[in-house]
Amino acid sequence: MEDITIIHGDYIISTDKNKLQVDVIHRFLTEESSWSKGISLVRVAKCIATSLNFGIYYNQMQVGYARVISDFATIAYLGDVFILHEFRGRGLSKLLMQEVMNYPELQGLRRWMLLTNDAHELYKQYGWTEIAYPKKWMEKHDPDVYKS
Repeated sequence: MEDITIIHGDYIISTDKNKLQVDVIHRFLTEESSWSKGISLVRVAKCIATSLNFGIYYNQMQVGYARVISDFATIAYLGDVFILHEFRGRGLSKLLMQEVMNYPELQGLRRWMLLTNDAHELYKQYGWTEIAYPKKWMEKHDPDVYKS
């Protein structure tokens, strides 16, 4: 899969794993996110290694992130989307989502999935809706897995 690097004014969005600042991603996920509190650095590194990653950078500093888990043919899961607090309100989440949704290898998928506590309006701008038939969906969820 080919890495992309796109310039939006002072910001760069890239899928190059070598540019990712794993310490920034880990710190946000373990300390600030509502979904990955306490996740280990080893586990974050494994997530990065096995996912399509989108980093957003300002002056070579990583200020946001998103990752996609996919078979690149039928389905994708979007997760770990964030913009650092001090960079919010600048439209960066929209830029990031635009590049994720336009990524060539993710076109023509039958289904996308994500979980969000509070960003429904952002995702609706890109065609996301609430699950139409929630009775069909099941999950196995261990919210305390990172505590052990």
